[in-house]
Parts: sequence; C-alpha cells; structure tokens
Amino acid sequence: MVAAISGCSSNGEGNSPGVQSTPSAGTDGGSAVAEYPSSFSYWVELDGDSAASLTNFSEVAAYKKLEEITGTKVEFKHPGGDGAQVKEQFNLMIASRNLTDVIQTNWLAVPKGPQNAIEEGTIIRLNELIDEHAPNFKKFLDENPDIANMIMTDKGDIYAFPFIRKADQLKVYYGPIVRQDWLDKLGLDKPATIADWEATLTAFRDQDPNGNGQKDEVPFLLETGAVRNESLNQLIGAWGILAKFYQKDGKVQYGELQPEYEQFMATLSDWYAKGLIDKDFPAVDGKLKDAKVTGDTLGAFYGFASGSIGKYLDLVKDHPTFALSALSHPALQAGGVSAAGQLSPTYPGEHAVVITSEAKNPEKIVKWLDLGYGEEGHMLFNFGIEGESYAMKDGKPEYTEVITQNPDGLAFKQAQARYMRTHFGGPFLQDLDSFLQQMKYPQQLEAVDVWAQAENQIQLPPITLTAEESAKVASIMNDVNTYSDEMIIKFIMGVEPMSNFADYVDTLKQFGVEEAIGVYQAALDRYNNR
Repeated sequence: MVAAISGCSSNGEGNSPGVQSTPSAGTDGGSAVAEYPSSFSYWVELDGDSAASLTNFSEVAAYKKLEEITGTKVEFKHPGGDGAQVKEQFNLMIASRNLTDVIQTNWLAVPKGPQNAIEEGTIIRLNELIDEHAPNFKKFLDENPDIANMIMTDKGDIYAFPFIRKADQLKVYYGPIVRQDWLDKLGLDKPATIADWEATLTAFRDQDPNGNGQKDEVPFLLETGAVRNESLNQLIGAWGILAKFYQKDGKVQYGELQPEYEQFMATLSDWYAKGLIDKDFPAVDGKLKDAKVTGDTLGAFYGFASGSIGKYLDLVKDHPTFALSALSHPALQAGGVSAAGQLSPTYPGEHAVVITSEAKNPEKIVKWLDLGYGEEGHMLFNFGIEGESYAMKDGKPEYTEVITQNPDGLAFKQAQARYMRTHFGGPFLQDLDSFLQQMKYPQQLEAVDVWAQAENQIQLPPITLTAEESAKVASIMNDVNTYSDEMIIKFIMGVEPMSNFADYVDTLKQFGVEEAIGVYQAALDRYNNR
C-alpha cells in the first residue's frame, strides 16, 4: 500500500544521502527500513507569539536542531491573515489539490471531516505506517488506547499525529478572576454561588472599591463569544448545561433549547439592567479589556492563568494594592459544584498533523514525525536547547533567563517560541513542567486548582462526523449561530424581552437544530462503540 501511494505522488522528495537507514519498529529482525526524508513541505499557521520575533518556523531552535539530527530540511508554509483568512487559504489549498506534504490544523473542524479526506485521497491512513515506522508513537498508543481512539475515525483509520495534553493540570487554564484587593477592602468573601456573585458585583458598583471617589467601577465584563464556546463556558455551568451541544447520560442535548438557558439569559439580562455587566460588553476586545483591568476599573472577568493573571500582575506591579485571585465556577446552590467550566480535552483537535497524498515517501515523514514522541524530541519541543533555553537541575529541566527574563524584552511565551513549540502545538506530548514554569505567581497555580473543581462531565468527546453529516450540520449551524449570536446580546441588553424566549426556541427548531442534535447523537454513539 505504501508503495502504491508513493508511486502515485508527484512530489519530488528524495532520500537523504547523509543519514543512515535504521530498522523500523514492529518488524522481525529489522527487515523493513526507512530513512529520514531529505526535505518535505509543512503547512501550518504562524501563531502570534512566534510572529512577535520570527517569520518562519525554520528559525525555531528546535527545528534547527532536528535538521542537524536528521538531515531533513522542512519547508514551512505559513498562511497569512486572521482566522477567517487562514480558513479561506486552507479551503483553497484543499480544493485546488495544491497540497503540501504535511498539514497541521484542527482536522476535527475541517468540512466533511477526516474520514472523507482519506476517502477522497487528500490525506492518507496512517495505521500501518505507524506500526512500521513510528516506534515511539506506537508505544504511546499501545499504552494509551483511549487516546488512540480519539485520533481515529469511526472506521478505525488513524489520520493524524496529535498534540496531546495528558496531565490534568494542562487541560485547565481559564476561568473567573476577581480583584482580590477590592474584596478585601469591602470585607467580602469570594462569591461561590450566582446569588453571591450578584451581591459582590452590586458592592463593586456601589461602594467605590477603587477609592477614587467616582462611580466608575465596572463590576463584571461578560464575553458573549465565550458563553457560546463549549470549551470556555462563562457562568453557564451553574445551570447544569452548556450553550450548544453537550451530553447527559449518553444523550446529546442542545443548551439553548433548555429552560435552564432561559433562566441563565434572564439572570444576565437582570444584571445588565442593574449595571452589573459592562454596558459596552458586545464591543469589548482584548485591548479594551486590558485597559479596563490596568485602568483600575474592572472588578471581575474571565481570563487565563498565564495570559491574564500573570500578564496583569506584571503590568500593574507598581499599583500599591492591586491583587487578583481566581474564583470557582459558580453554582446555583450553596455547597454545589458547577457542571462545567473550561476544560481542554486530552486531544484538543487543534495542531493535528496529517500526511497528504502528495508526499512521495510518507514512511520517511512518519519516521521524522515520530521523533516528537521520543525523549529527544520531547525535550526539544517542550524545552528547546539544553544550555541555552534550559538547564538540568536536580534531574529536571529549568528554563534559563533567556526565557524567564528575556534580554530582548520578549514575554515568556514569545521567548519560548524562539526555541520550542510547547503551548503552541504540534506532534508531541505537552510537558507539565514546561507549563508550570510559566506560572511565576502563586495566584496562577492556585487558579488552575480552583478552576479544575468544576465537574466537567457533560462535554462531548472528540467525535467525528461523516461527510454528509458534516455538510448537514454546517448548513444548520451557520444559520443557528448567526441568529443566536445576535439574539443573546439582544436578550441581555433588554432589546428583546425575555417573554419572547419561546419564540427564540421555536426559531432554532425551524432552523433544524433538533436534526443537528440527532446527527451528534449518532456520532457520539459511534464514538462510544469504537
């Protein structure tokens, strides 16, 4: 099969003359051999932290070192523009069949799904190639059959080399944050229920916690895009649901059809009318959010352990009292636990690497990708270059000052991007120590523990849809999402009265959302039966 794939390719990739052939894993006596490729092309988005100081991943120290080890020249192709433009360029590449050898993207979100991409000849099935030429990755899959299940289609075809967050602490990094110094000044405990939240936000509104004698405090910044994002879930877990698709007892449900969602909307609408939610919330972007936090006017918001708590404590370090701390995801009842907060899955889908049908010698590329799951590749992708970006201390790697206090003034993640790929994704296992070392403040480590206390049992696993299912759901959800994104803002701001919520639900049903639920149910059943 490999020979047939190779023979049909138009790619001119050749053998690497300077690299010795080595026996492949999974063979008797090493009868099959594969070399590293001399070169291959690799399509992948250039993340923002990398773009701060790099123009191409070939400049990353880890990839330079891999070239020394393997003799392989990787030709990185980076799409330009924002998310919509990247998606457009990806779709054009697929439609035109002008494929690179390797593509890294979220294949769970690709139209028609990965099984269709295999059947149409866009990407190749990897099962046998992994068995023969990826000993590190094969060993990992053998030891973690649950993860093997995540990266295959319902037909059993493995389609990607994944980015894996195996440790639980790597999966939680986002949640509610409060001005702890405001709580202390007003003598308030941390709010734990929705009622507690309302009392706290009311005190922020009325009792001048920033002490400037003006009523300029913004109690809470709501971000509606995060409410409808099933992995971020601002506040909604208190009502035991998610905004879109979720599961209970193996049955798929859609949150915006539920009576609990009406209660959720009614609460937010009431808070907005009382001045507890930022009046400009629909238009607030990252820069405005930063300005509100650093400008000493915002009391509570959702954010990241590193990109929010760490960043703001750095930016406002000269403020005499400024302090942030994490809040638990609120429940409705005292002593209760939120049904869901932010939780990244073990295999998040993003950064999955596939080999396309254009690759002339896929077995060689498989061997190269397998390095990321071995010890040497693990260290390169997670820590970079020993003696430069990290040093071993007491048997553990620790980042050097080139990362922690970058001489060029780069932020922690920006400095990491020069040397490694941890936190930025790719074909490897993310290291917990790498993640924890960016937590320079105890409040960040505390936040991860506090946010992890949500139950997080209702999120869907990484199911895959068939081509027909994918097309059907896309058609339905394009209309649903456009309508819902507009309507929830209207409900919250009081432009649309809550008395019209039943009409809203009827409209969602007219768009076909119940049919989409059925599609997801069939996909979940298939996933559970793999």
